[in-house]
This record gives sequence, structure tokens and C-alpha cells, in this order.
Amino acid sequence: MSVRRAWEVRENDTATTWCDVRLSFEDGAGVDLLAAVCEGGVAVEDVRARPALSLDDMAVLADWIEGPLLEACGGAGGAPGAHAGGGSADQRHARPAPPRGAEGRRLVAGEYLAAQRAGRDPVLAVMSLTGHSRRRSLRLIAGARDAGLLTPRHVRR
Repeated sequence: MSVRRAWEVRENDTATTWCDVRLSFEDGAGVDLLAAVCEGGVAVEDVRARPALSLDDMAVLADWIEGPLLEACGGAGGAPGAHAGGGSADQRHARPAPPRGAEGRRLVAGEYLAAQRAGRDPVLAVMSLTGHSRRRSLRLIAGARDAGLLTPRHVRR
């Protein structure tokens, strides 16, 4: 995780600092955000994520960054622009990597079928489960079809 102070506004006895934060993960995922730090609290103002974050991930985003952000921008001894937070960003990744191989295909098929039964978009459900793009999710679904876990897409008559 990298943190860079963008600007600071002082009013009376309080200061609000806006910081640019970048989270990069080994799987290619990334989150860029603008956060405001004021009176020991963090407010996330703008978020751009690749792939998109689920609602659960959005709910815990501030928790992921709060400690390192307060250290870097809140005056707790961090230097502006320094790498904040010990350890790798991968340790704070809220979405674990889905299993690979046969177990992964069963997981994808289960999510696909559950979404279908619930009347939701099954491809979006797989995207949310895995954190992958639409194209990659469609490949995973095709793998589950090839393994016989899902019905063929087109039945020829």
C-alpha cells in the first residue's frame, strides 16, 4: 500500500488531510482512492477498483486502510509518500483467491446455479465471487461446462 498526501486544510484547531492511496495486489487487482483524515477518523471520498469491489469489500475498505493511513497522513509519525503499513498488501486483500482445478470449477458452477435459481445474473455472481473480469469469469464458467457441471450453453437439435 502506498500513501501520498494530496493536500491539507486547516480550520480553527482542526486539520483535514486528503491522501491518495494505492493498493496493488499480486493477482493484478488494484484500488486507488482519495481519503480524508480528520480528528483520528478516515472518510473514503472516491474509489476506483480493478476489478470492481463487492459491497462487502466496500464495507471493509476503510478498515483495510485506516491504521496505515492514520500513520502516514494523520501525524502519527509517518512520512508523506512513505509506504505505510507493515506486511504486504496481499495480507489485507478481503477477497481470498478462489480454489483452482476441480474444486474451483465446482465452486463456480455452484455460484452460477444459485444465482440462476435466485433470478440474478449468473455471470455477475461469478465475477463477484472470484473478483475476475467478465471475460475471465466466462472462461471459468466454460471450464465448469466442459467438466459437465453445467448444462451445455446451446443444445443443437
